[in-house]
Amino acid sequence: MRTITCIEDLRQAAAGKVPRAFFDFVEGGSYAEQTLGANRADFGCIKLRQRVLADVADRQTRTTILGDPVALPLALAPIGLAGMLHRDGEILACRAAQELGIPYCLSTMSVCSIEDVAEAVDAPFWFQVHFMKDRGFTRSLVERAAAAKCSALVVTVDLPAFGQRHRDIRNGMGVPPRLRVKTILDIATKPAWALGILRGRRWTLGNLAGSVPGAKSAADVSQWIASQFDTPLGWSDLEWIAGLWPGKIIVKGILDVEDARNAMKSGASALVVSNHGGRQLDGGPSSISVLPAVADAVGSSIEVLFDGGIRTGQDIMRALALGARACLIGRAYMYGLGAGGLSGVKRAIEILRSELDVTMALTGVARIDQIDRGVIAAA
Repeated sequence: MRTITCIEDLRQAAAGKVPRAFFDFVEGGSYAEQTLGANRADFGCIKLRQRVLADVADRQTRTTILGDPVALPLALAPIGLAGMLHRDGEILACRAAQELGIPYCLSTMSVCSIEDVAEAVDAPFWFQVHFMKDRGFTRSLVERAAAAKCSALVVTVDLPAFGQRHRDIRNGMGVPPRLRVKTILDIATKPAWALGILRGRRWTLGNLAGSVPGAKSAADVSQWIASQFDTPLGWSDLEWIAGLWPGKIIVKGILDVEDARNAMKSGASALVVSNHGGRQLDGGPSSISVLPAVADAVGSSIEVLFDGGIRTGQDIMRALALGARACLIGRAYMYGLGAGGLSGVKRAIEILRSELDVTMALTGVARIDQIDRGVIAAA
């Protein structure tokens, strides 16, 4: 059995257990995957400042996100089709996050529905919603999230059209999937995964099942989803959703200073600096490269969260130093989910917590609120 010491170990373990089509769905980016690569490469250019003989014996990773206490500055990002990496994947990921004291965000395009997750966990979670042409359906999602007592609504704003993901096209990974013969043969070599999925609560998109107008088949659902994007949008649309939602709103998908200022003016509680994991605009900047300018532009007027390329506790430290309140992870915990379900997600979180703790010790920092640009080494 593989010894798991880092997120990359979880990644390799997941690659051996999950069929290639579903693993590629998580792993891949859009077009030439330049922005996907930049998300990781640009972290490596940021060097940390080692400090010695500082009293860091009483280190604490605890902080708050949106006023709520958390065990470390981390949340699990919304990921579509998480339930296809492991049976009941969204439920397991939410349980892992809650057991370890951090937020979990459920995707609109999840396998388990809002109601499935709410019934299976003990505490509120975040819910992510897209802008769709069918405003009645969008309204119903927001109302369902409110009825499930979700603690925050994450509005993804960087998806007016789908960035083309070559891997998904080759693998038949639409929404829902249309599996190729090679994928079916691959699934046959992974009977434990297949048996687990068959025993899961659902195999389809739980939030859409039975809710798409006129849909009689999976193909109908797929066509409906494709028709719901590429729509005229403006900041007034965010105001419309804010009028429906009784709680905290997080705007996800900000890469530009002007957009950050607009998000701040919208009344949102937080924004997420994110390029959708390199899955939308290819050739755009890495998330970490624009974080300092965005954080400087909005100051303390709105909480700044960060998403894009986090694989280590050192990456979390870098993002916090450059202005983030906390970080979101997607692929990092999905590797854990594919590798080991509930225990795999918990292991991913624990790895990042431990790495952050050690990094704090070696940079002379005892508390999260002490992390600032002073921990970054001069170029």
